[in-house]
Parts: sequence; structure tokens; C-alpha cells
Amino acid sequence: MLKAMLGEAWLAMGANRLRTALTMLGMVIGVGAVVLMMAIGQGAQMAVQQTISTMGSNIFIVLSGFTATAGIRSGAGNAPTLKVADAEAIAELDGVVGVAPIHQGSAQLIHAGNNWNAWVIGTTPAYFDIRSWQTVEGAPFTDSDLRSATRVALIGQTAAKNLFGGDSPVGKTLRIGQTPFTVVGLLASKGQNLDGRDQDDVVVIPLTTAQRKVFGTPFPGSVRQIMVQAVTQEAMPAIEQSMTALLRQRHRIRDGQDNDFSLRNLTAVADSAAETTRVMSLLLGAIASVSLLVGGIGIMNIMLVSVTERTREIGIRMAIGARQCDILTQFLLEAIIISVAGCLIGLLVGIGGAVLVNILTKTAIVISGSSVLVAFGVAAGVGVFFGFYPAKKAAALDPIEALRYQ
Repeated sequence: MLKAMLGEAWLAMGANRLRTALTMLGMVIGVGAVVLMMAIGQGAQMAVQQTISTMGSNIFIVLSGFTATAGIRSGAGNAPTLKVADAEAIAELDGVVGVAPIHQGSAQLIHAGNNWNAWVIGTTPAYFDIRSWQTVEGAPFTDSDLRSATRVALIGQTAAKNLFGGDSPVGKTLRIGQTPFTVVGLLASKGQNLDGRDQDDVVVIPLTTAQRKVFGTPFPGSVRQIMVQAVTQEAMPAIEQSMTALLRQRHRIRDGQDNDFSLRNLTAVADSAAETTRVMSLLLGAIASVSLLVGGIGIMNIMLVSVTERTREIGIRMAIGARQCDILTQFLLEAIIISVAGCLIGLLVGIGGAVLVNILTKTAIVISGSSVLVAFGVAAGVGVFFGFYPAKKAAALDPIEALRYQ
């Protein structure tokens, strides 16, 4: 029975090919728009997640305070309020798995006839573990280099390209300002961070070397920031409170006085950015879904016209024994076939459009199975929902009145 009904539905659709194609067009556009928008939204979400992963996980940044001269205040990180001893004390807190004091600034790099201005970071070997930063050539400096203030450096991909071209920088010498350094490692690429800064345009050297031979400091042991890694994201609120209390105690800050440091939760910032892209992805999908609704309304209108045109045919079918459920099923099948066929074509259009966007704009796209299934399921549901009323109207016709219809 179902096979015969499918055949009848196919013949009815074939009798009005142009109208069927126009009806199907609404679903094609709707499904194509949903797949394309979800691919772009999920691609943006993936790009943000990849950027977040390059920063490391469960990280705090403790910045030193600001200076104030004649009423003019500098930004955070300019006053020498943090010391290496503070980092050592933070490392003893429960839930802290890594601490790296940092003394950094920009400097001119020179190699042979090339020069380049890059960010120079003086830190400890723990920095590479906290940031999950690997080397593609050579190896990081060690605690022995830190104690001896050795003039060794690890260089990022961008800085290496501008100074050494396509040659390997490992084992070669570069100057930071007027101080020569031996490159002992080439860092893996990290790309841009959340604020758009190139993380690979960097040179990393031992903290003691940076303090004594590159930047200098009028206060021995002072650093500009401390990077702290928590054991889990759930433990971060408690660790934040513990660090604040510890630093206020060590810096002899009385109740009611402002902190002479600032603390930033990079994980919270990253989660906020990720949530924004998730909302954007859902919003794009919701906007595109409106076209599915329009396509469904188109199906209902055309099916209502079809019922009106085929009233006499319906009367004949009922007169020779067709039941109401048979008429309902036949017209419902026609709506579902139009919807599903339009959905399949729309999937191809959406996937093709997403690939074209990627080729033309280099925008990241993600075509997931879930987005395809959602678009297909919604399209089929739209076909059933909007096709049910015309089918029910056809099944409810009076056979005698239907036969009299001209």
C-alpha cells in the first residue's frame, strides 16, 4: 500500500514539475543557509578554542602595581612590587602546580645584517611547562642556566624567520641590544592570542640574565609579573583568594588599603570569549532557521492549492473505497518527499557554500555531522508540520461535494 501511495505521490508531483521545483526551492535555501551559517559559527568557535589552547590551561597572571608621580599614574606592571620570593611563596600554596616569575620588555634583535624588534621574556624553565610550549629544534634552558645567568635564548617562529630567514637558528648567535646570546632552541608555533598579538614574535631567556644583562632592575629580585598554574579549573577561585591573602600579607598591606598588585584569571577571559562564539554560532543558526520556516509555509500554500485543484480526484478516490487515512497519508507523503528532496539538495548547497567561503576568505569552517542531522531533522519536521493541515483538509472533504466540484 505504501509503495503504491509513494508512486501516486511521485506522479502527482511530476505532473506539476515547475510548481514542485519552486516549492522545493524554499527548503533548499533554508537547509543550505542553516548548514552554511552553522559551519561558519562552529568554525569561529573552533578558532577561538585553538587560540585559547595556546595560552595554557588554568592560568593566573599576577601583575605588579603602578607608580604615581605628581599625580600621573602609570599602568599595572610598572612598579617593582613583585619579587621572585613572592613566586616561591605562591608555589607552596595548595593546588598550585606551576609558577614562573617573568621580567619582560621589547628589545632590538640583531643577527648578521638583519635586525628585528621583538618581545623578550626573561623567565624560568617552568614557563614552558605552564604554557605547554614545546621546541621543534634544540631544547629549553635549564635551572643551571638560570643560576649562572647564562646568555642563552629560545626564539619564536616569527622572530626566527625575520632574523635567520629559512636557516635553522639553533647554535647561532644573536644580539639583544648589545649583549650576544646563543640560540639553544626554536619554539613551536603558537599563533595569535586572544588580543591579536603574535605569540611567536618572541625571544625567551633566563630570568636572571634578563635582570642583570638586558633590562636591569634597581630593585634586586623584582619581576613585572608572575604566571601561576592551578591544578584544575575548579580549584581556581580558592587559589585566587589564597594568593591575594598571601601577597597582601607579604607586602604588609593593611585592611582597607588597595592591593599593590593585580590578578587576572586568563581562564575566565578565555571562557568568556568561547561563550561569545557559542552564542554567535547559535544566533547564526537561529537566523538561518527562519528561512526553513518560510520554506515550510511555501509547502503548505502549494499543498493547499494542490488540494483545491485535485478535489474531484479526491472525490473519485473516496467513491471507489479510499479511506480518509489513505487520502491523509498520500498528501502527507507528497509534502515529506518535497521537504526531504529539498533538504538533500540544500545540504549539498550548504556544504558547497561553506567550502567556497573557506577558499575565498580563508575563514575557518566546521561541517559537523550534528549540524547536518539537525538541518535534515528540522526540514523533515517542517514538511510534516506544514503538510499535515492540507492533508487533513483533503481527507475531510465530503465525497459527494468533491465529485460535484468543477
